Amino acid sequence: MNNFDEEARNWDANPLRVARANAVAAAIRARLPLAPPVRALEYGSGTGLLSFALRPWLSHITLADSSPGMLAVLAEKVAAAGATNMHPLPLDLTTDPTPAERFQLIYTLMTLHHIADTDKILRDFHTLLEPGGWMCIADLDHEDGSFHEPGFDGHAGFDRGALAEKAAQAGLTNITFSTVFHMPKVAARRKKDFPLFLMTARKP
Repeated sequence: MNNFDEEARNWDANPLRVARANAVAAAIRARLPLAPPVRALEYGSGTGLLSFALRPWLSHITLADSSPGMLAVLAEKVAAAGATNMHPLPLDLTTDPTPAERFQLIYTLMTLHHIADTDKILRDFHTLLEPGGWMCIADLDHEDGSFHEPGFDGHAGFDRGALAEKAAQAGLTNITFSTVFHMPKVAARRKKDFPLFLMTARKP
């Protein structure tokens, strides 16, 4: 089991994660003209906190994750809520082919910094979007590497300008950024603030 499998059962018990998901959902709603019918994909959905917050404004949500533990908890939540418009999907785009389904909205929350090949995942998102569709990525601003424990091999957040350039190279336009949440965390034995951005971009 990986760390996400181990943490899945108690993931939603952390109020900071719930507040973070709600803040990102509110920012997406403020930035995009959401109104059903909208077919959406959340990549790296975990237990679905963000998608449950967006559910009333979306007609169909595919919730993709590579963690069996997270997907198991998510399936329980979907069944308990009677959420017939939410569909869990085992998917790892670092190894799996892109699905045939296409979406009007793709969003991620604290997922991108775990993916080594940022260029490829942005190209995959471009492929999965319908023309005119939107991509929303919420993640860490560039930080000094103290957000994660030693040994973490992902990205230490992102420089907004560099990420915007990568998104443009993937074929996306209308790229904008805003700060949507601040995560307090004890790192290197002192309390630090880690801001989260929301990047929105559109497929022409």
